[in-house]
Amino acid sequence: MMSNGRALAVRGAICLVLGMSLPVGAEEPAAEAPVAEALAAEAAPAAEAQAVEPVKVDVAAAVAEPAEPEGATMSAGDILFWINNTWMLVATFMVFIMHLGFAALEAGLTQSKNTVNILFKNVCIISIGLLTYALMGFNLMYPGEAAAGGYFGFAGFGIATDAAGLTSAYNPGYTYWTDFIFQGMFAATAATIVSGAVAERIKLGSFLIFSTVFVSICYPIIGMWHWGGGWLAERGFHDFAGSTLVHAVGGWGALAGVIALGPRVGKYVNGRIKPIMGHNMPLACIGVFLLWFGWYGFNGGSVLSAEPGAVSLVVVTTSLAAAMGILAAAATSVVMQKRPDLSMALNGALAGLVGITAGADVVTPLSAVLIGAIAGVLVVVSVITLDKVKLDDPVGAISVHLVCGIWGTLAVGIFGADKSFVTQLTGTVAAGAFAFPFALALFYGLKATIGIRVTEKEELRGLDLEEHGMESYAGFQIFTMQ
Repeated sequence: MMSNGRALAVRGAICLVLGMSLPVGAEEPAAEAPVAEALAAEAAPAAEAQAVEPVKVDVAAAVAEPAEPEGATMSAGDILFWINNTWMLVATFMVFIMHLGFAALEAGLTQSKNTVNILFKNVCIISIGLLTYALMGFNLMYPGEAAAGGYFGFAGFGIATDAAGLTSAYNPGYTYWTDFIFQGMFAATAATIVSGAVAERIKLGSFLIFSTVFVSICYPIIGMWHWGGGWLAERGFHDFAGSTLVHAVGGWGALAGVIALGPRVGKYVNGRIKPIMGHNMPLACIGVFLLWFGWYGFNGGSVLSAEPGAVSLVVVTTSLAAAMGILAAAATSVVMQKRPDLSMALNGALAGLVGITAGADVVTPLSAVLIGAIAGVLVVVSVITLDKVKLDDPVGAISVHLVCGIWGTLAVGIFGADKSFVTQLTGTVAAGAFAFPFALALFYGLKATIGIRVTEKEELRGLDLEEHGMESYAGFQIFTMQ
């Protein structure tokens, strides 16, 4: 370490070069003055030889914070807008993950010989959903103020915005583009619900045509009635994140498909129900946990901002309903089937999630538990009842999404403060009265033209080989390409 005298000498030389003086009281001791004078004598000729002007340093300016460019200051409102928009995008990513959950659940609950077909449909659904929603669905669901209180509106094809659409002038919670992509993920979900119910016997091409028309026309029209400011919104109907507008609408489409297709070969023989077991329960379980995770974005994002109180309440009610749905479904399966059924418990979780989706923002935690409990019982009773009337739904999609979607919407009128049961019933009936005939007509129209069901031989051999010419578990299946 340098001695105090030498340090002051060096500082003196530097200050001389820069044209500054030492601070008052910083003079070096007299005993070491010659050292400083010698260094200064050496430094001065060098500075003169280079003809360098002394540098004047404004100490006050050097320590002051740099001035921000004009207009760069962010207000508290700007920061809040950034936070809200970021949360909405994160929620969108979580809803996207739900499509992986649907694919895993459907694949796990069906036969291995149809796994490639199931996965292919789910991959295509997200593509179809986003593209058709961009083409026309978004502007059908949100046609603008001109259609307020009405039954139909259309703001034109395609998506576009001006500069205001990128700021809080569009909405304090999100930009135009965030609004579109969040809602687009919901649109694709409606068609995914149908996929599981018609699995293992529908023609791939027919299903993709159905999905395209259903998602681009039926779903957004019904959504406009409430979320787009239509007639249900004016009546005070409340469906927070889509128990009816997403899940029941998809469920009505699933019921129409099951009726039009008929049951799988060998499902009902000589008046008896023959279970066709899923091939991979671990995969189905993973699918349910992925869906549950995604539901935090599905419901939490539907707050349409990052407001802490609202988002945290929604997350709590969502979690409690799902948890109670599992226990209620498991207990009901023990009572009705004399053994705990994992598939019923998994569907119980989804039943609770669907049931709470309409009112997650307006019910108490205790009410959420009750809603989940009733949904868990309903899903088991519904699965068994549908089998008895020979409506073959391989994954229980109708029971989860239609039955529990209706229950969840009506539950808002029971447990929600200042919510009308009659209004909730009106919205539920109206959605079904439009979605079910629409889907049924579309399925029967396809059936009369290009056909909707594969042949019995193709069904028995498996759609992986017949439709795709490939196997999901090459080398591990009975049916091979050799």
